[in-house]
Amino acid sequence: MNYEDVVSNVNVYGLEESVKGSKYPMAVDLSKVTGEVTDRTRKLAAEKAGSGNDSFLNGIIVQFDLTFTNKAWVEAERYHFLDFVSSQSTMHRITKFDLDQAYNEYVDPRIVEIMKEKVLAYNELQRDIKKLKEEGKDVTTLNDLAAVRYLEILYSNPAGFRLTARMTTNYRQLKTIYHQRRTHRLPEWRAFCSWIETLPHSEFLTSAQ
Repeated sequence: MNYEDVVSNVNVYGLEESVKGSKYPMAVDLSKVTGEVTDRTRKLAAEKAGSGNDSFLNGIIVQFDLTFTNKAWVEAERYHFLDFVSSQSTMHRITKFDLDQAYNEYVDPRIVEIMKEKVLAYNELQRDIKKLKEEGKDVTTLNDLAAVRYLEILYSNPAGFRLTARMTTNYRQLKTIYHQRRTHRLPEWRAFCSWIETLPHSEFLTSAQ
C-alpha cells in the first residue's frame, strides 16, 4: 500500500514561523531571530516526547484528507490532537455507497455479498414506503421495519469499510504517531507513516530520541 492510498490534499502551515518561535527562549533581540532551520532546531525537534523542548512543533499545522478503514479509524481516535474537520458518514449514507469499491481487499467476498443483499432489501423497502405514503396509506409498521434493517446494516458493516475524512493536526502529534505506528500490523498505518516521511523537514518527526 502506498501513502497516496490513504493521504491526499495536504497543506502545511506555520513551519517557518514556528521554527522562528523555537528560538525565542534564547533570544534577546527578536529582530535578529530568523526562521532558518539550524542544528539546534533539529535537536529540539528530536527531544523525547513530553519533555516540552519540542513544543514548537505544535505550531506547524497539517491538514489533509485521510482514507482509513473502520478498523484503523477506531485506533486513530486515541490521538487527541488528530482532529476531524468533517468526514463521510455511514450513519447517513451507508445504503448509498458502491459496496464493490468501499471495502478493502481483506474483506471476505461472502460478507460483501451479504451487505449488498441487506442494502438492496432496505432500499426496496424504502421505495415501497414512499409509494404507499403517496397513496395515503399508513406506513408505521414498515417504517419500524426499515429502522431495524438499517441498524442491521450499520452493525453488520465489516471493519474493512473505507471512509475519508478531512483532518487537522500538528507536527508534534505526527511525531508521536510516527514512532508508535511505523511498524504497525495494519498496512494503512505503515502507509501513513511513509507519508509523514515526505513532509517538509520530516527529520523533525522521524529522528526523535
